Amino acid sequence: MSGIDILPPLREVIAAHGLSARKSLGQNFLLDLNLTAKIARSAGDLTGCDVLEIGPGPGGLTRGLLAEGARRVVAVEKDARCLPALAEIAAAYPGRLEVLNADALDLDWAAHLQPPVKIVANLPYNVGTELLVRWLTPPVWPPLWDSLTLMFQREVADRIVARPGGKAYGRLAVLAQWRCDARVVMGLPPEAFTPPPKVSSAVVHLTALPQPRYPADPDVLQRVVAKAFNQRRKMLRAALKGLVPDIEARIVAAGLTPTDRAEQVPIEGFCALARQIAAG
Repeated sequence: MSGIDILPPLREVIAAHGLSARKSLGQNFLLDLNLTAKIARSAGDLTGCDVLEIGPGPGGLTRGLLAEGARRVVAVEKDARCLPALAEIAAAYPGRLEVLNADALDLDWAAHLQPPVKIVANLPYNVGTELLVRWLTPPVWPPLWDSLTLMFQREVADRIVARPGGKAYGRLAVLAQWRCDARVVMGLPPEAFTPPPKVSSAVVHLTALPQPRYPADPDVLQRVVAKAFNQRRKMLRAALKGLVPDIEARIVAAGLTPTDRAEQVPIEGFCALARQIAAG
């Protein structure tokens, strides 16, 4: 990890470049290089991999990813103030860091990466969930990426790994666990960040499965799950009313109970219902 050692501490980098975190960009900087290195290691063996990082800020995690052996890191940073700090890291790791000054929501990131690909990021809070859903719902599966190692608010992390029967179980859990193995690998308190957010954070590691756990048309499954959890307090027959004319019969044919609520339905059940609906 000598590459990190030759670069200044992050607090000095932030001071030198005037990088106060901006709430409008969802920024909370993680300054402890031991923690950023731990997050990089939780992504697994990075040797020979291209890594996509969203929102590197002053580059703490970027430095960890490079020091842990990533072949290349493509860092997407919307805040142009961070570019000089990231350029210093690029100079310390010649040819291994590409910085794109862009909005991750508008970028064709795949054009900049070669497999195998891992995505590792301390995601800005204001776009984290949307990016996750996009990565989980590509046009074809398996996706370009092998794994996602992402930091979220703890509440969002709990929703990703939730099991049926609890309040945290919902659309994110179904989308994530249908196609991935998902687990929380570490938690971080607010005081680990500058400025400290009002909530705790957690890192979730998702490994793409070669095939989804159960057969289902992705678009139909997404519609069913979104509608079911949009009115999660209602019974399935009421929450899904209007999806197809004979929804109650489809629910029964899928082996589900029309009076159940969405949070009681396992992923396999949602997939069975999606197949019934897709069958016409």
